This record gives sequence, C-alpha cells and structure tokens, in this order.
Amino acid sequence: MSGSILKRILIGKPLKTSALGEQKLNKLKALAILSSDALSSVAYGTEQILLVLAGIGFLAYWYSIPIAIGVLVLLVALILSYRQIIYAYPRGGGAYIVSKNNLGENAGLIAGGSLLVDYILTVAVSVSAGTDAITSAFPVLHEHNVIIACLFVVLITILNLRGVTESASILAYPVYLFVIALAVLIGTGLWKIATGDVGSVEHTPIGTAVPGLSIFLLLKAFSSGCSALTGVEAISNAVPNFKEPSAKNAVRTLTMMGIILGVLFTGITLLAYWYGISPKADETVVSQIASEVFGRSGVYYFIQVTTALILVLAANTGFAAFPLLAVNLAVDKYMPRIFTIRGDRLGYSNGIVTLGAASILLIFLFKGNTEMLIPLYAVGVFIPFTLSQSGMIKKWFTERPKNWKWKMSINLAGAIITLTVLLILFTTKFSQVWSVLIFLPIIVFIFHRIKGHYEDVAKQLRMDENHKAEKPEGNIVILPVAGITKVVDNSLAYAESIGQTIIAVYVAFDRESEKRMEEKWQAYRPDIRLVTIHSQYRSLVRPLRRFIDVIEEKGAENHNSVTVIIPQFITKKSWHNILHNQSSLLLKAHLLYRRNVIVTTVPFRFEK
Repeated sequence: MSGSILKRILIGKPLKTSALGEQKLNKLKALAILSSDALSSVAYGTEQILLVLAGIGFLAYWYSIPIAIGVLVLLVALILSYRQIIYAYPRGGGAYIVSKNNLGENAGLIAGGSLLVDYILTVAVSVSAGTDAITSAFPVLHEHNVIIACLFVVLITILNLRGVTESASILAYPVYLFVIALAVLIGTGLWKIATGDVGSVEHTPIGTAVPGLSIFLLLKAFSSGCSALTGVEAISNAVPNFKEPSAKNAVRTLTMMGIILGVLFTGITLLAYWYGISPKADETVVSQIASEVFGRSGVYYFIQVTTALILVLAANTGFAAFPLLAVNLAVDKYMPRIFTIRGDRLGYSNGIVTLGAASILLIFLFKGNTEMLIPLYAVGVFIPFTLSQSGMIKKWFTERPKNWKWKMSINLAGAIITLTVLLILFTTKFSQVWSVLIFLPIIVFIFHRIKGHYEDVAKQLRMDENHKAEKPEGNIVILPVAGITKVVDNSLAYAESIGQTIIAVYVAFDRESEKRMEEKWQAYRPDIRLVTIHSQYRSLVRPLRRFIDVIEEKGAENHNSVTVIIPQFITKKSWHNILHNQSSLLLKAHLLYRRNVIVTTVPFRFEK
C-alpha cells in the first residue's frame, strides 16, 4: 500500500479552500473540543489538593473545602477576564496577542512560549491521566501505561488531521457523556448524604484544629488545586474557529464551560471530603468516590470509562489551540512559516503533527507520571494568565473606552489573583518547576533568532533603485560522467544548449579505467573536453569538489558563470532507488551552498 493511499484512508480526501467556512464550530461542538481540557481537570484537581493535605494527615482533609472555594473565586475572575479578552481581540491569539500589543514584544513571546509548552503538557498530562484512569479499573494494564498513552496521542493526532469539524463531531459524545456521568455521580452521592445513607464513613468536621499545619502547606495545596483551571484560556486562542458571530459564540461557550467546571469541581471535592477519600497510588479519587457511591457496578465502570475518555480527549484542547497560536507566532515571523500552511483537510497540519510528536517525547521522558508533569503544567498556564490580565489593565487605562474603570477592575482582580498563584507555585514547588526559568528564556531567544533570520532574508530579497543583476559574459558547464550512456548523452545535449564552454569530468579509481574512459570518449565526442581525475582513496565527491573549486575561481576572474549539470535517472518504482547508489544526491548536497555555482539536475526516466 503506497503512502498516499494510506494517507487518504487515515486522513480523508483533500478539501477545497472554499469549504473553509464549513470547518467552523458551533457552540456545542466548540464546548466539547475546546473545554475538554478544563472539564477533564475535575478528574485530578481535587486529587492534587488531597495529595498535599495527605502529608499532614487525615485531619487536614477538611481544608479541601475552603481551598476549593478559593479556586472557584479564581475561576470566576478568569472567566470574566477572558470574556473581555475575546471581545477585545476577536481574531484569537489570547494571551500572546494581548501581552505583545500592550506590554511589549518580550512579554508577548513569554506568554506565547509558555502557552506552546503548556499545550504540549496538556496533551501529555491529559493522556497520561486518562491512562491512569483506565489502569485504575484494569490494574493488569498498569505496567503498559507509557505505550497506551503514546497510542492515544497518535489516535488523537490522526483525528485532528482529519479536520476540526470531523474531530469535534466524534469527540463531542465522550465529553458530554463524562458531564452526564459526573452529574449522576455527584447527584447520587449528595442524595445519599442528604438521606444519611452513606454508611459509617468518618470525615473530619470543618473547623477541626490540625497540629503541624502551616500556611505554606495550605498555599501549596491551593496552588495544586489551581491545576483544575488549566485550559480556561484555550477558547480565547481559538476564536477564529467559531461560526459567526465568532466572538459572541466564543464568550457564550466560555461561560458554559465555567459553569459546568465550577459545578463538577465543587461536587467532586465535597464528595471526596464527606466520604473521607484518601489519594492512592493505584486508584484515582474519582474511582474511589464512584466505588463508594455505586460499588463496582456497571455505573462505576461507565464513570471510569467516560472519565478515562475525557482525560485522553482533553488533549484535543491542545490540538485545537496549539496550531492557531503557532499561526499567530509564525505570521509575526517568530516561528517557521510552515505553521501557517493549511493541510489537505484545511487544518494547520504541521502544528498538529509537531504537537503530537512533542507530547509523545514528553510522555517517554516522564514515563507517563502525571504528578511530575502537573506542576509544570500549572506554571505554564499561570504565566500567560498573569501577563494577559496585566496587558488588559494597560489597554483599558490607555484607551479608556466606555465603562473602562469597571473593565479594568475585573482584569486587576484577575491579575492580582493569578500573580499570587504564580508566586505560590514558584515558592512551594520550586524543585519541580525551576526548569521553567531555563527553557522559557531559551524559547524567547529562539523566537528572536527566527525573526532575525526572516528580517535578514527580506532585506536581501528587497529590490532597490541601485540594484542591477550582473550578467555573466559566458557560462562554463561542468558535467560529471560515469560512463558513456543515454543518461550522459541526454545531459550533454542540454549542456550544449546553455553553455559556451563544456567540460566533462570523470573520476577514476584506477589507472586502467581512466585510460579506457579517455579512449572511449575520444571516439564518442572528441569535440568536448574530458578531464579525468584519479582518486586514490576511491572518493567520488571530494575530487569533483576540488575541480569545481578551481573552475569556479577562474570563472569568477573572467566574469563567467559556472553551472554543474548532474545527470540523474528516475526509477519507475520508488523502491528501485535502494538498488542504486545516490552519488548525484550527495554531490548536489555538497554544491548547494556554493555562492557562485549553479546546480542543475537533468532527469532521465526509466520506463520499466
């Protein structure tokens, strides 16, 4: 099966550019594809809080309630702030555009670089967490976590290469099934609490004194719980993916996501506290709650399967937002231009493939350990959170539109809270997040180098009044030959059509073949000069390069151009290539960067 046929089977037939409008998302599909990351964090947000409190002991678990309230306050502030960002910047770009336009180039690049890394972490964390949920229900698979996670990434990558609308249509069902499953779990759990039918579970009463508990640990638990807010910014980055009116639909989707996220996170945290759930290495908190409420029944497995699905598919938020952010950076010349090219299915396929490959690498490096990845994940998103809020404060203060004081106060509250969380993360988890201080400057440096290159290229390509191309007085054509064949004859005919001076060059590995070639050439084309070079070390490319160097130097002195014609035969079937040496390709690669040498390939196609 050829590669093109396999590509069509996996990705589908190419779409016309005119079909781009059909690839826009309505609110229900957008909620599924762009909110899956934020909604999925319900599955591990509460667990991250309990993991910190577990270091104090069972008595400290009641603090999960006030910590959850703090997370909800931050959620409200972020939703209100990002509503304003969407209306102010309806073309997408989110924190990158806001920071760049209002705080300067480097602030924008820090926000953009943080989000790019964060989306890679989104995929790695989500898929790893989904794999953990599967192995919690089926412990026999636990040792295969990394392989299972990588296969999921490949699957989601292929889905996204098929197009935004198609992937959204498929992924919407698991997302809404997860919301239904958790709603059933929370509703049933609260009903049992209300009716007193919760067995003899013991939980620490709210307000119980906990010896040894410090503000530092509470702040660490709060910062861990803030991992439930990752993904909130994705909608602001992907506004162009919405159907018109795109900004209005994006804001409504953001609001729906905030309400659902708040209800689910609150419900799971309350149930975990009331049922006295403690985090375990081999079973998630949601799995324990479901087991307590329903036992190991069909409903339990339904909850586990949907939880695993949304955790895996939450990676799709990264696949939806990463390519669009990469496009914004590439348009501004901070990333390679290949990221601006739409693929066969009208998606930005280069960004999708890059994200998939980087995520797989990360899963291998961290061995699928989500607990190790989540702190980096949270820092990666709270940096652009803080920068975007600060950028909006400056925007409102500078432009002073109608109701600017109210708008600025919302972003000011958001900036203060997100900066506080960011400082807490760095203070309490520095040993886990210190690498951010190294790789972010490196990323910004790379962005500047890429833009510097594009600016240099533009400067060199730009026409000016004094520019006049120098016309060579003659063309010296060098034709490497391996014998007297149809390939050489074909190339020689072309050489005579473009050159005034033609030199055939033959590299011999022994004196006998050198002499035979000279005799054959004399009989074949005595009118064309043949230069034979004896290569004592059986090297083909190096002697040719030295000869071309000499001709190039002489050509420059006499204002002649030098053209190297490389004969190359084209096999009928691609696998035939492995049966032939690739000396023509090697020579072309060595000559490609010569300043004053033109390299031309003359193909000779085989019929069988």
